[in-house]
Amino acid sequence: MSDVIDIVGGGLTGPLMAIYLARKNFTVRLHERREDMRKAVAQEGRSINLALTARGMKALDEVGLKEKVLDICIPMKGRMVHDTAGNTVLHPYGQKDSEVIYAVSRGQLNNLLLDAAEKAHVVITFSRRCTGYDIDGNLLHFTDADGGAREVDAGIVIGADGAGSAVRKAIMARDKNFAFTNDTLDYSYKELEIPPAAGGGFQLEAAALHIWPHKNFMMIALPNTEGSFTCTLFYKTKGAQSFDQLADEKSVTDFFAAHFPDAVPLMPRLLDDFFSNPTGALYTIKCAPWHHAGKAAILGDAAHAIVPFFAQGMNSGFEDCSFLNSLVVAGENNWEKVFTAFTAGRKDNADAIADMAVENFIEMRDLVTDPHFILKKKVGFALEKRWPDKFIPRYSMVVFRADIPYAEAKARGMAQDKILETLCAGISSPEELNWELAEKLLHDMPARKSA
Repeated sequence: MSDVIDIVGGGLTGPLMAIYLARKNFTVRLHERREDMRKAVAQEGRSINLALTARGMKALDEVGLKEKVLDICIPMKGRMVHDTAGNTVLHPYGQKDSEVIYAVSRGQLNNLLLDAAEKAHVVITFSRRCTGYDIDGNLLHFTDADGGAREVDAGIVIGADGAGSAVRKAIMARDKNFAFTNDTLDYSYKELEIPPAAGGGFQLEAAALHIWPHKNFMMIALPNTEGSFTCTLFYKTKGAQSFDQLADEKSVTDFFAAHFPDAVPLMPRLLDDFFSNPTGALYTIKCAPWHHAGKAAILGDAAHAIVPFFAQGMNSGFEDCSFLNSLVVAGENNWEKVFTAFTAGRKDNADAIADMAVENFIEMRDLVTDPHFILKKKVGFALEKRWPDKFIPRYSMVVFRADIPYAEAKARGMAQDKILETLCAGISSPEELNWELAEKLLHDMPARKSA
């Protein structure tokens, strides 16, 4: 195998992939378009807060970073649903104490990964934007911070450079059979903030993801370690009820007072944040193949950007890194075999989580207060308790299990939903469940080893 690997993109997946490969004694060079974020002032308002789950944690554990990352995380045990009267109810994510997801600062996690990559002897270059990649000539083209052009003789290239990936564009241009779709939701997002309490600490329950659902739109809030919450409003991009209509201070003030009245007193910088922070787009990218001629591959958002409603964007990217690493055997010289197996093993799973992420948006926005949906959740927990090897809620398969591929979780989830619909017909509580019918319906479900 080539001893030199160039990774384009120093966000989250890039440094993690670099650590994996450096530990196998490859010479790894990491190229990042931004300045070193460990030295620069953080740029706020440009990213949805992150949630770390089992798949991402497994990858971090493989490179020895799990405990360090846990030190900068806040465990969240469920969704705290807010109504317009200020009432709240907690919907647990799972049934076990261990079934939590972890809120983590993108900046802190990125810095931790960069530090670990440097300790693994990865050579990191900042302020170097990739503007193109000549696959045949093995040349990476960059623009430096001062606008100067630079060429780098490339080794094996891995594109971890996000949804606008220059490496993916080079593969697309070289492969006439390359398939690519970019499906944009008719929703956008705006990042806001609930600061810490005046005397320090949290103004809301810290051990939960807070959600204000309103059928066609919603706001969520995730805790940060210093006591603040990062809030994100998801709203239609255009139309009668959309960001288009939130054009001045009065319209924004009236909108939040009507729909998020308990949050407004906690957001002293609401108007400043709303008009200074950018409005972000939400989209799904699917493409194939993720590689070309044993010379280059893409992973993470560069290969499969997804909407952020199942907390799996970062986690699926980390799982990419873990899987690709499992295919790389030091001393062998067949990158084409490795990259082909990588695409084959991950593409269907990436498509599955992309679809489920869109579906989960509808769940969070429209269904979390629906009585039938809540009943199905409770019945699902009851089935899991009695037959943990037969019934695992879809959310649990995706978020708490690193051993169940996304595609399998999607297929099992669809089959289980049909069972839940049948069992919940005509009942109003799990106590009324027909256990004999439940056992019969679950009979043909393949068993799964319980966690």
